Amino acid sequence: MNADDFPTPDVDVDSVDPDSLNHRIDAGEDVTILDARMQSDYEEWRIDGENVTSINVPYFEFLDDEIDDDVLDRIPDDREVTVLCAKGGASEYVAGALAERGYDVDHLEDGMNGWASIYEAVEVERYDGAGTLLQYQRPSSGCLGYLLYDGGEAAIIDPLRVFTDRYLDDADDFGVDLTYAIDTHVHADHISGVRDLDEKGVEGVIPEAAVDRGVTYADELTTAEDGDAFEVGDATIEAVYTPGHTTGMTSYLVDESLLATGDGLFVESVARPDLEEGDEGAPDAARMLYESLQERVLTLPDDTLIGGAHFSDAAEPATDGTYTAPVGELVAEMDALTTDEQEFVDLILSDMPPRPANYEDIIATNLGQHAVDDEEAFTLELGPNNCAASQDSLAGD
Repeated sequence: MNADDFPTPDVDVDSVDPDSLNHRIDAGEDVTILDARMQSDYEEWRIDGENVTSINVPYFEFLDDEIDDDVLDRIPDDREVTVLCAKGGASEYVAGALAERGYDVDHLEDGMNGWASIYEAVEVERYDGAGTLLQYQRPSSGCLGYLLYDGGEAAIIDPLRVFTDRYLDDADDFGVDLTYAIDTHVHADHISGVRDLDEKGVEGVIPEAAVDRGVTYADELTTAEDGDAFEVGDATIEAVYTPGHTTGMTSYLVDESLLATGDGLFVESVARPDLEEGDEGAPDAARMLYESLQERVLTLPDDTLIGGAHFSDAAEPATDGTYTAPVGELVAEMDALTTDEQEFVDLILSDMPPRPANYEDIIATNLGQHAVDDEEAFTLELGPNNCAASQDSLAGD
């Protein structure tokens, strides 16, 4: 049954918009979710958190007039329950069936598609370079991006195609021109917004080292080599070549205060090394990552902030709400950053999560070898990013 085929409930059912639900979770409020998607979809990707109780009962269990008692027994009747599905149709029907039976329920508008549309901008308060630095956060996939603005100019690092207009609107609100759109590497978990922004008059920048992977549009954009600098007002963004996660991975040092590491280093883990060359090439890529971290990243001053392109459920935000941390703090908390090379390689190859959903199609799209429309691009990105080497946090180990 399609979402559009579900009848309207006989009782009024309240809805909650995705932003409101996210704010409740971020505020530490206890939230109970009834996820009515199929079990396979639920296991791959769901709303989680320390203060989130998540229950999976597929919608078809509620289609009969007489719902089995063992199904109802799984649903708490002593608290509010938010029902969700993929797009919002099934969840409204399920919430209605439960409301008729006396449950305190509402349902999530637009389902997990609505959840994937949340995109928040949080100021990086510990950034002490010129201008203002924001971190964009997409809770559904853990994608992170960075907007720097100063002196009437702005740059976005690791933009997402689905939020192209958001970046332009935000720059307009800040009274600045979006000058650069910069990618750290060929992403495997989301469709890059660099080309779309370039078409709208923003200078698109990709790593020179990534071109050999088969980028078809390199001649249309600016390519960044190690040491290249981009001026944004009085701030400077410097390219720092840090291969490992991919051969083209290039970090960007934002006015000597924050290193945007792409997928090289996160606040809770290091990069997985298998998305470009597969399992066979992963050991060599892991050794390359070790060298990049030891020689290019960990040699920065201890107070230099690290800001990755993703965060996982295991990540802990800083006091300002951003997923950033000083180099010195990460070295103190993450044993993987102080081991020898072979121990490092063995560690990050030992517990890698499943590869990102649709990653081969996403890579092909980001290389320019495959064209997708906006709706298909959005659908390809649904699900967790899984770009870290470990399923659990390596910080504090």
